[in-house]
Amino acid sequence: MTGSDTPSSFRLAYVPGVTPTKWVRVWHERLPGTPLELVQATAAEAPELLADGGADAGLVRLPVDRSRLSAIPLYTETTVVVIPKDHVATAAEEVSLDELADEIVLHPLDDVLAWEALPGRPAVERPATTADAIELVAAGVGVLLAPQSLARLHHRKDLTYRPVGDAPESRVALSWPEAEVAPDLVEEFIGIVRGRTVNSTRGRAATPPQSAEKPAKDKGRARANRAGGAGRPQAGAPRRGSAGASRGGKAAGRSGKRGKPRGR
Repeated sequence: MTGSDTPSSFRLAYVPGVTPTKWVRVWHERLPGTPLELVQATAAEAPELLADGGADAGLVRLPVDRSRLSAIPLYTETTVVVIPKDHVATAAEEVSLDELADEIVLHPLDDVLAWEALPGRPAVERPATTADAIELVAAGVGVLLAPQSLARLHHRKDLTYRPVGDAPESRVALSWPEAEVAPDLVEEFIGIVRGRTVNSTRGRAATPPQSAEKPAKDKGRARANRAGGAGRPQAGAPRRGSAGASRGGKAAGRSGKRGKPRGR
């Protein structure tokens, strides 16, 4: 097999908490001959990975350097506080930052929330990762604020979470290396995440177009029929609008009505 015979592939990076499953499934349905490779990266690593060509596109957390990367915001995540199941805050449906003022709020080194001022009381030491912070919450050391998807990713039976309405939020975006025109496969994936149909005029570079030959034939056949007098009454047939035609049409209609089988 030569290099030109080998199908090109598409490398998609994604960060923890982001689930690309539904988009990957659509990709395989539309482009079965083009492999899609998933590349997992941390939120901090993903932008550099894209800029260096380690992936063709990525599902990342904003912000990114717009001088190096293009980005399309996809959705904004709710921020939650992760707490033990017996915590007093479980009595409320939503928590405010003021209500956490007396809590030790863990601030992991891989935190993805942009804080102007950290809430609560600081811990003696910052956990290295969100996963480490979750373990400390389970041990009763403090609480953690994080995007809801990360709370679900690190779910434990002894922990729960509540939305925090006035906390910073994390935005997820589709990003790729900056270029005047996005590569064909990137356009394909943009179309998928934006919900474009397979027949969309954009994002179809790798999708074989449907043949227009049949409609052209049908159109040509219609012109031929008109030129040949299609639709003219046949010899011996009653003319349209004549009394015989009217009576014959009514009779045929009554006959057809009587002969129609009844539904059972």
